[in-house]
Amino acid sequence: MKLWLLRHGEAVSHARTDAERELTRHGRKEVLQAAAHLAGRPLPTILCSPYVRARQTAELLEAFLDGAPKRVVVDWLTPDSDPRQALDRLAERGEEEFLLASHQPFLGALAGLLVYGHLQDPLPMQTASLAELDGELPLAGAMYLRALHHPGHRP
Repeated sequence: MKLWLLRHGEAVSHARTDAERELTRHGRKEVLQAAAHLAGRPLPTILCSPYVRARQTAELLEAFLDGAPKRVVVDWLTPDSDPRQALDRLAERGEEEFLLASHQPFLGALAGLLVYGHLQDPLPMQTASLAELDGELPLAGAMYLRALHHPGHRP
């Protein structure tokens, strides 16, 4: 299984609610830079947070990637979601490869849990950082970090 973790791009600092914050122009550029690392990948599914900035991130990926991956909005990918509960949701997925578009601190904690087996060493995820993990199953400590791309670093 290959799992991609993408933090949303830069978002406006204020909105009526945190969930309504939209990507900035710079944030959109960051996401497209991250998408370049995914060019040519057989990515059938993008799971994204219901927050506007994560949905916009997933929409940009959909438009960029060949094969038009299916975007699925799920409520367990918010900034405050529990990475341990997310492991159960990931184990239910049947795809060999998919991407999560979400937020910090959730994504960093999830990556740390998948790679190191605990929550004490979260992966540093800037806006539009993209982590590539793989392993047999999405279990605590059972996946390997293959790459971590930060905005501004081209493939």
